[in-house]
Amino acid sequence: MRPNLLSASGDSLLRLWSASHRHRGKIARYFSVNHCAASKQERLVSEKLRVAHVVVTQNHAGNVDNSANNASAFIHTNNETRDLVDNLLRRTQQMMDPKASNVVAFSGGVDSSLVAALVYKSFYSYRSSSGDLNGNNGFTEINGSVQAVLGISNAVPESQIAMARTVAKTIGIPLREVPTAEGSDDAYIRNDGQACFVCKTHLYSTLESVANAVMKEQAGKQQLNGNDRVKASVILYNGTNADDTQDPTRVGLIAASNFRVLSPLDQISKDQVRQAARYLGLPNWNAAASPCLRSRLAVGVEATERHLKAVEKAEEFVRRVLMLDETRNVRVRMLSGGKAMVELDRLCSDDLDSILRENGFEELCIREWGFTSFGGVRGFKTGSVAAMPSTSKPTNSTMLGFDSRLHV
Repeated sequence: MRPNLLSASGDSLLRLWSASHRHRGKIARYFSVNHCAASKQERLVSEKLRVAHVVVTQNHAGNVDNSANNASAFIHTNNETRDLVDNLLRRTQQMMDPKASNVVAFSGGVDSSLVAALVYKSFYSYRSSSGDLNGNNGFTEINGSVQAVLGISNAVPESQIAMARTVAKTIGIPLREVPTAEGSDDAYIRNDGQACFVCKTHLYSTLESVANAVMKEQAGKQQLNGNDRVKASVILYNGTNADDTQDPTRVGLIAASNFRVLSPLDQISKDQVRQAARYLGLPNWNAAASPCLRSRLAVGVEATERHLKAVEKAEEFVRRVLMLDETRNVRVRMLSGGKAMVELDRLCSDDLDSILRENGFEELCIREWGFTSFGGVRGFKTGSVAAMPSTSKPTNSTMLGFDSRLHV
């Protein structure tokens, strides 16, 4: 009887691999080809399976995004890193209003995590150095606030929620988890190239509602009398970096512009983001990018709960069987017609394809998760199933038939 790898523990999987010399060799070749820094899991694999020693080198693959592993190969002096972080803090402080409701669109990824740390540090730096916040302009200034808000939907994997909670706790920033409603929006479900715009519109609308509610709560705590006119504002932040602004598939940036969301990182690269995050001690500084599950669906494949859960379960299985940690890029794409396609850092398709098939991946794809077939393994490429801007980029929110300012 085939073992149930969905519920198998790490030790039982290791025992399974130990029984197969052929599998040991395949995994050894995979890690050797990847040339990635040895993680805790990989050291365990090396000990149990006697795989080849993993060396650190920079990935030179043309179209394969392996930035999480590349980051560990960069060497920066303390002064360079300190200057980078100091500049980011100054820029964030220039954007911030300590009397406002400052809300970070938080996902638990390295970009939004760095922004959360910068906003949190900047806010309390202001508060500790300022005196009376109330001016003499005829308004009563209410106390400002800072928090990270995580949108919860079927497109957010459980592993990402857990990471977000861990990072927020590390930073010390208050975290609020709120449901978002894009999953019930036909424009999102259609996934015709505008889903990212629709999703971000719902997200930022929700964040504005949360921020306004916090301001009202703060005003109530200060027990303002009926004659006071409250002057308050809301500032939203996201983790958009300079590399993101060059990606034509990121139509969600249009929604950010519509809501006047501020981006403290939009002048630095992804590598610099990781450098600063590591300096600040963020636990996810070298984690691979983890966009929402909807990004795994090819354009035209409906973003239903069933499809989103299918790719989540399939990716969990791939990571478990191949023993890949959060620093590795893993995608299970759902292509047109429901075909599953696995994408991994550095192509080693023949070996890994056979390992997955021999451990029941294709059978599970069809029987348990709702795919129609398994198309194999290929090299990871960012946005490989995204639409091009000529067919997907909305010019404004009216194209979608709803008010982008509507609170949900």
